[in-house]
Amino acid sequence: MSGFKLTYSTMFSPPRELHDRFASAADTLAQGFGKHHSLFIDGTDVYKEETTTKLDPADQNRVIGRFSLADEADADTAVAAARQAYPAWRRLPWQQRVSLMRNVARLVEERLYDIAAAVSFEVGKNRMEALGEVAEVVEFFELYARQMEDNNGYDHALPDDPLPGVKSRNRSILRPYGVWIVVAPFNFPFALAGGPTAAALVAGNTVVLKGAVETPWSGALLAQCIHDAGVPRGVFNYLVGDGATVGDALVKHEGIGGITFTGSYDVGMHILRTQLARPFPRPCIAEMGGKNAVIVTAKADLEVATQGIIRSAYGMSGQKCSALSRIYVDKRVADDLIGHLQYAIRAIRLGDPRQEQTWMGPVTTRKAYENFKKYCAALETQGASILAGGRTSLHAGMENGLFCEPTLAEAPLPHPLWDEEMFAPISMLGRVEGAAHAMELANASKFGLTAGFYGSDEEVEWFFANIEAGVTYANRPQGATTGAWPGYQPFGGWKGSGSTGKALASFYYLPQYMREQSQTHIEY
Repeated sequence: MSGFKLTYSTMFSPPRELHDRFASAADTLAQGFGKHHSLFIDGTDVYKEETTTKLDPADQNRVIGRFSLADEADADTAVAAARQAYPAWRRLPWQQRVSLMRNVARLVEERLYDIAAAVSFEVGKNRMEALGEVAEVVEFFELYARQMEDNNGYDHALPDDPLPGVKSRNRSILRPYGVWIVVAPFNFPFALAGGPTAAALVAGNTVVLKGAVETPWSGALLAQCIHDAGVPRGVFNYLVGDGATVGDALVKHEGIGGITFTGSYDVGMHILRTQLARPFPRPCIAEMGGKNAVIVTAKADLEVATQGIIRSAYGMSGQKCSALSRIYVDKRVADDLIGHLQYAIRAIRLGDPRQEQTWMGPVTTRKAYENFKKYCAALETQGASILAGGRTSLHAGMENGLFCEPTLAEAPLPHPLWDEEMFAPISMLGRVEGAAHAMELANASKFGLTAGFYGSDEEVEWFFANIEAGVTYANRPQGATTGAWPGYQPFGGWKGSGSTGKALASFYYLPQYMREQSQTHIEY
């Protein structure tokens, strides 16, 4: 497409072809709604009598499909299939695993528009957000394949021991753990299933993926790509089920080797503690959300700040762990920033996410819709006030959807919602005495996922040196706290946002799916 590369930074000015091909795919996909979809266990589609009916969040009268629900017996069967497939997959030369992962990347790219349309329908993302999510998975599979090559399969010769008269050969080699559980969230059901799955598989682990009940379609489409790429049976398995039953059965299963979880802090900490309480601990890579802040100093370009704040606060209706929810602005420029933000919020096009002109679609779940109303009510108490938005939208064409207006509230700094991850299109603004005061507040959160800054170039290094977050942006109009892309910005959190301190798609992420073995061989 004329050299265009789709990322979360470039998605705001795509070529015409992307819009046309997405629209065509969405129209075709909608004609097949209502089907019964399967689980995928041991290379076979498994249909269950118990199903969940997935409704379009933009139109709750439209049934997307019926999706099979797993039970605890299915979890056990999937782990058993992955364990049986593991020895052959582990022994397969890493170069062959790399080749298969590139096959997956190629198929995802070929099916980009069809999968993106499905993501849009089930999550409520606008077309560019959905296309970006699917394109990101292509990058994950390619990136981890390339990292295996660049590191010679993580097999490195070390210096010989200095022993006279003998050869003492030393090497370091990383080996897979076994069956790896991937628990994906509802908000990025394709990317946050595909990324960890790609890392686990190329490293030599087998995988059982559990998708969210709220968004079951994406994992099934990923399973189809992996199957069609030629990955052997049992190496990848896909389940949909409730976290308290199927999810708990998987993370407590004695047959697993490791876990990647993306979701809430409380569930993530439960999984971490479960792995530490075993007779021997299993590795757990947990990404547990954020309460992300931006600092706006008196020297900031307020037009640039406004653009970045709007994109990060209200993109995907605020349902990102990286979404901007806390705005700390120097009191000297607070009124000007508020004016800019109110004007920009009024220009946001809320509506059917498949339409080209739509910038913000519905929230994904009924729970999020009800939470939005609860939070807005709270933002009219304890000295807080709503400056823009604050309502569920009942405009023509939106009556049956889960639409919530982009909302800006000003609140005194002791207000309790400053500490709560709302996962809704709500951002709170607080006036501060200066940059040092803003930094103190930004770092006071138990989370440390992403953070943004708008100020002078001279202030930027101070921000980077003092902010307690894993993903940081300064003076970025493409997004104050959002928009990381594989190969450009590693994505991972500090403190309560992440368990390992190693970021997704970084130099250090893939080795977490393997364990080191030191080998010494005395040659006679």
